[in-house]
Amino acid sequence: GAPGFGAPPPGGPAGAWIGAAPMRAVAAEGGWASWYAADRIRPYVRAARDAGTFTASDVAVVDEVCARIADLAGPDEPPARLHGDLWSGNVLWSAGRVVLIDPAAHGGHRETDLAMLDLFGLPHLDRVRAAYAEAAPLADGHAARVPLHQLFPLLVHVVLFGGGYAGQALAAARAALRAA
Repeated sequence: GAPGFGAPPPGGPAGAWIGAAPMRAVAAEGGWASWYAADRIRPYVRAARDAGTFTASDVAVVDEVCARIADLAGPDEPPARLHGDLWSGNVLWSAGRVVLIDPAAHGGHRETDLAMLDLFGLPHLDRVRAAYAEAAPLADGHAARVPLHQLFPLLVHVVLFGGGYAGQALAAARAALRAA
C-alpha cells in the first residue's frame, strides 16, 4: 500500500521521473480519479500541447476524460504501491524468478501497472493476470478501464518521443470515454 495517491516510497523524492520525463510524487488528498487527472494526465497533455504535438481538438478529447473521470474510474480503492513504469523492458526473467527494474514508484491504482504491462506486451501476461486474480481479484469492469489506465504512459510517450504516440493516446482516451 501507500499513504496516498501519488505518494513516493518512504524517503523518496517529491520530484520523480518516468523515463526522462518529470513526474510529481506527492501524496494527494482525495481519491484516485481526481489525483490521476490532476497529476498524471493534465501535466502531460499541457506538455504535448506546448510542444505542438497535440492540437486544441486533441486536448479537448483528453479534457473530456478528465471531466468525466469520476464516472470512468470504477469503484474506489485504497492507494497501492505501484512500480509506475512497468513495461516489459523493466521486467527481467531469470532462473524461475522475476526482477523489476527502473521504478517510478508511487501510490496509485492497482489496475494501472497491469494495464501498462498489457500496453507494451509482457511475455506470460495471462499467467501474471491469473496469479493476480487469485491473490487479489480486481473489481468488476476492470478490462473496460484498461485504456484509462494506459492513458498516462501513452501521454508520457507523446511527450518524450513525439507525435508517433499521439494517435495511440487519443485512441485510449476515446476508448475510455466509450467504456463509461
